[in-house]
Amino acid sequence: MPTTPLLDTQLADIPARHGKVRDVYDLGEHLLLVATDRISAFDWVLPTGIPDKGRVLTGVSEFWFGQLDTPHHLVTTDVDQMPLPDGVDREVLRGRVMLTKKAKVVPMECVVRDYLAGSGWKEYQQSGTVCGVELPAGLVESDRLPEPIFTPATKAEMGEHDENISFERMAGEIGTELAEELRARSVELFKKGSAHAEKCGLLLADTKYEFGHADGELILIDEVMTPDSSRYWPADQYQPGGPQPSFDKQFVRDWLLASDWDRNSEPPKLPEEIVAKTRAKYIEAFERITGGVFAWK
Repeated sequence: MPTTPLLDTQLADIPARHGKVRDVYDLGEHLLLVATDRISAFDWVLPTGIPDKGRVLTGVSEFWFGQLDTPHHLVTTDVDQMPLPDGVDREVLRGRVMLTKKAKVVPMECVVRDYLAGSGWKEYQQSGTVCGVELPAGLVESDRLPEPIFTPATKAEMGEHDENISFERMAGEIGTELAEELRARSVELFKKGSAHAEKCGLLLADTKYEFGHADGELILIDEVMTPDSSRYWPADQYQPGGPQPSFDKQFVRDWLLASDWDRNSEPPKLPEEIVAKTRAKYIEAFERITGGVFAWK
């Protein structure tokens, strides 16, 4: 049975940052990343959560950190091994927390795209490019690109949009050597993720990575190739020429677009049917990507 969605956490008096989905606690030597069941759409955090969504994000990230041969920030996901204050309900947190190394975050979203969708498709229609990368003429929405392309974006503050930028601008802001390393690392990780996804009957259309420096090393941080940070499509339903069904919050976005919500006021609560369908889609993504059974069905 689905659990009650976890929408907010408060751990004693530990300093914390509360994002759209994650609550990040400073434990001194480490950070504690709590993936809540909050869901956002159109830059709003919705009043209704998706039960166990945070556990899906944590489980998928843990899987990828274990699969990818790259330095990363994950220390453990075992809540019993974490230095939490007395009185904290560890059962509420079980399955949805990562204890991580601290890192100095590189202020760039490292986006890799293999298909023409989302903001990339919008830009292509206007200019024939994505983040300054020239693409062949005549492509249609959801077309596969000749090869994966690196399309960075600035990391926006809470409530603002990330801004797609060119590689040249990225290099100008953080230095050419670091920018080239991020591009190479991101494309390499994407190719590994895409190959695994195809074995699972999924197409990894695009994803974003985040990196930081810790102990003099550039490491992978945050979540990795989850349904929130990536666009996964079912391979057997792929048909270029329009939007594809996806393993994320598509049901939520579609319902909101069909509602009378103006996107400028507090969003409405989601119907139980939309919550259930969205939860099921996240869990399906977890099971297909990891090859395991979701423990909180």
